[in-house]
Amino acid sequence: MRFRQKMLLVMVWLLTLSYGVGGVLLIRQNFQSSLAQIQKTDAQSYEMILQSVQLVNIVDIQQDLSSISNTLEKLSKQEGLVGVKLMKGGSVLYQSGENAVEYETENVFESYMFSRNGKNYYQIRGNVTTDARPLVLIIMYDISSVYEARELQVRTYHQILILLIAVGGFTAWISTYLMTKPLAKVSKTARALASGDLESRVNPKTLDEIGQLGSDFDNMADRLADNINELKLTMEHQDQFMGSFAHELKTPMTSIIGYADLLRSQALTGEEAQEAANYIFSEGKRLESLSLKLLDLLMMKKESIKLVPTEMNQIITNLTVHLKPVYLKKNIILDSRCEPGICMAEPDLFSSVLTNLVDNARKALDNGGNIMILGESVNGYYRIRVVDNGRGMPEEAIKHITEAFYRVDKSRSRAQGGAGLGLTLCKEVIQLHNGTIAFASREGNGTCVTVTLKEIAG
Repeated sequence: MRFRQKMLLVMVWLLTLSYGVGGVLLIRQNFQSSLAQIQKTDAQSYEMILQSVQLVNIVDIQQDLSSISNTLEKLSKQEGLVGVKLMKGGSVLYQSGENAVEYETENVFESYMFSRNGKNYYQIRGNVTTDARPLVLIIMYDISSVYEARELQVRTYHQILILLIAVGGFTAWISTYLMTKPLAKVSKTARALASGDLESRVNPKTLDEIGQLGSDFDNMADRLADNINELKLTMEHQDQFMGSFAHELKTPMTSIIGYADLLRSQALTGEEAQEAANYIFSEGKRLESLSLKLLDLLMMKKESIKLVPTEMNQIITNLTVHLKPVYLKKNIILDSRCEPGICMAEPDLFSSVLTNLVDNARKALDNGGNIMILGESVNGYYRIRVVDNGRGMPEEAIKHITEAFYRVDKSRSRAQGGAGLGLTLCKEVIQLHNGTIAFASREGNGTCVTVTLKEIAG
């Protein structure tokens, strides 16, 4: 059974129960009130007749009962009075209308109700005070109108109950439909998401609990879509990685196999053999470097590092001092200008990051140039910039520069011994340091790489 149907049944049941109990109690109370009222009225009527009979009896000393009979004859015409009986001992002195119920009792005054032939009666019995043996006056009243009114109320109640259930059921159906419509939309959206439609959303229009559920479901769907898109992107990157990796292996492996086959199958001069061996060696070293960098990259993703307070200006200064003479031989001026600053870092790894960034800057300088390393404290962060005046790179390349095996200029990078993994490793190391790396470049105007780390108090 659907939730909407359950709600409908519960609402109709509650409506029927509340109206049923309320109606029954109301009819019962009204009946009791009407019955008590008519009993009170009949008791007053009986008291008046009884007093009249007593008055006539006092006046009529001879008690031939003619005066009393005449009085009862006149009074028996009252509305609702259907039977009068006057008795003395076991003898009936006067009787008119319905035959009263007779029984022996020692009570001076007594009243009770009974039904006969489909009619309901209220009978009152009392004694008329006399000097001799008292007279017994019995009067019957027809109270069937009270019971008929109750039956009419019950029939009317049943009709109204049926109408109310019909109208209430229809209203409840509309209400449950409107209340559960957002739930149906959530269910429909869930099925759409399960079938692959990641753009499907509930878009609730209410602020109640069901609307909040729809909003939470949309937030969950957004996160799910983001995760799936991220997973797809990761899979695409993995495919690109595998393709790039296979391509990187193909060139050196082809060269190694070719030169090895040449050495194996042909007689070469000493110089030719030496050249082939040198090429095999260089390509083998290149493969070794590639495998080591891949291993480093995998280790970076699986292992954590221990960060210690590190003076960043000291790392920059030491790096500049060691590399400056080497770069000067290549007509490259390497310099640095840095402020004191302490960050949580792993000194060796971070030094490797700076070395990679400076080496990439070197590869961008074709005929010499300038490389500047700047370090400064900015709003609680230590910012390091590596700036060169090399050939720069296009804007599209900046989006992919940290992807594995990506090269802006594949021919130049391969000729310079690059594998396209340096900046990927740099990005992984910086992320382990909870820092950020950003690139700014224009073709022909050089490149600026910015690394930012959280600074700690010195």
